[in-house]
Amino acid sequence: MYEARQNAGPPAGGTAETGPLPQGRNIRLLIAYDGTDFCGWQRQHSEAARPSVQGTLEAALEKIHRHQVPLTGAGRTDAGVHAVGQTANFYTSIGSIPPERFVPALNKFLPGGVRILEARETRKDFHSRFDAKSRTYRYQLICGRPALPHELRYSLSLRRRPRIGLLNDYGRLLLGERDCSLFASPGDSSVSRFRYISRCGFFVQGDTLVFEISANAFLWKMVRSVLGTLLFFEERNMAPEALAAALEQADHRLSGPTLPGQGLFLWKIDYYRD
Repeated sequence: MYEARQNAGPPAGGTAETGPLPQGRNIRLLIAYDGTDFCGWQRQHSEAARPSVQGTLEAALEKIHRHQVPLTGAGRTDAGVHAVGQTANFYTSIGSIPPERFVPALNKFLPGGVRILEARETRKDFHSRFDAKSRTYRYQLICGRPALPHELRYSLSLRRRPRIGLLNDYGRLLLGERDCSLFASPGDSSVSRFRYISRCGFFVQGDTLVFEISANAFLWKMVRSVLGTLLFFEERNMAPEALAAALEQADHRLSGPTLPGQGLFLWKIDYYRD
């Protein structure tokens, strides 16, 4: 596992992107969810066919408050992607309930696929998305054997056993601040495609191969594109220099496939100030 250090501190300035702070206490949540049956984190205009995680949580908040309560999440996971460390915050006008009591209160109204793990009051200007220093994702792979039925919900089955040493050589090339256009989905609308990657590598956990990557932010579908590309290069026994050249050309057509979402987990969010 390779890591890089980022010297930059927390974002300077105020909350121009968020506007005036709402009234009430600011409650920070730690959330886990099984993303299989959701259209992703972000609330959709119509959720009749497949709900969003955000919309499901806001419906539970509305039952407690008896009015709509907006919820801000740290990361917008895609359809089918899971989380064990999603962070979100909301402002509440209820002053009588201790913050930790929001855990059982919300879980009572949530489906089994979404659980609140922790709730605590945080500073008034805390913002789950804009205050985040880095986001860490993990992708689970079952390699070289048939996957068990329950494993297929949370991992990708790979028939072969890839060379971890070569994969980690590739991962080292991605560290630091760089143009990530090689991994940019054609539908990505980011103004800048530069991202700071602080950790990127593979390790074995039991009989599962785990890919872990941390960055200040990610492009749309970037993690799945990164992993698909590294496996694509490794399967063809391409030298790290070939990946370095593809990164330099910054052309998504040189990347490997974008892997499906079922093996991907939003693992944790790190903040400049907790």
